[in-house]
Amino acid sequence: MANKVEVKELLDAGVHFGHLTRRWNPNMAPYIYMERNGIHIINLYKSAAKMQEAGEALAKIAASGRKILFVATKKQAKEIVAEQAERANMPYITERWPGGMLTNFVTIRKAVKKMASIDRMKKDGTFNTLSKKERLQVDRLRAKLEKNLGSISDMSRLPAALFIVDITREHIAVKEAQKLNIPIFAMVDTNSDPREVDYLIPSNDDASKSISKVISYVADSIVEGLSDRKTSKDSKKKDENDEDGGGKVAKSEMAPKLKKQKAEVPSQDPEDQKAMREAKQDVKLQSKQKTLDKASDDNGEEE
Repeated sequence: MANKVEVKELLDAGVHFGHLTRRWNPNMAPYIYMERNGIHIINLYKSAAKMQEAGEALAKIAASGRKILFVATKKQAKEIVAEQAERANMPYITERWPGGMLTNFVTIRKAVKKMASIDRMKKDGTFNTLSKKERLQVDRLRAKLEKNLGSISDMSRLPAALFIVDITREHIAVKEAQKLNIPIFAMVDTNSDPREVDYLIPSNDDASKSISKVISYVADSIVEGLSDRKTSKDSKKKDENDEDGGGKVAKSEMAPKLKKQKAEVPSQDPEDQKAMREAKQDVKLQSKQKTLDKASDDNGEEE
């Protein structure tokens, strides 16, 4: 369960400041409280509700073990997003959005593998066998790849969701996510279209304080989801160990019982065995006597 959002904290962070009224998007009307000095004021009660809703959804995604990709190429958002995404152990893009990052993910993965191969070359000494010019070129390529793709080097498959700061600026990322039906979470200002986002947070996406407040809350929700996942894994492992231990105990307890049962099977009484032998002898004697009697009768008749 995500922590409750305090409206006063949002107010102190300046989350309520929107854009100039002449630059507004009419679809944001439900989230605008009023207009003051030519600037739209965002309804913070709705912002708080939407933040909590987004936080709960992100926590569930994190608890399932899937990745959430953070996207923010704005100067005032780069450091904040990078810091919070690393804290939540999630991938992020803070430089230029590489075209086809989602729709052509196979090619992006090849570039990441190329970066890994350069690192292997440096470890095994192959890099030192290159000429000075070639080493310089490889170093430049490695630096370029690290700058653009270093933060997603551990992302082996498409993310389960995107969190975007300023969907107007990151419109390419939005289009790619829509094409692949990837859920979009975003900070949406009064100049953006909320219909392009699955989970919007009406907020000021220009001020660093506002961005920091929203992103830190989102990161906290993801961390909470990850901790729930770890707890459930540990409890499941413990239950499996208990079951294995119980099975072993039961088996060890059954063994002596089975032995006991085998030992308790009664053998035949010696007297009974003797009686059986005597009966068999009697039968044999009787049959022999009958044979002798018959032979004697036959001899008498012949005489």
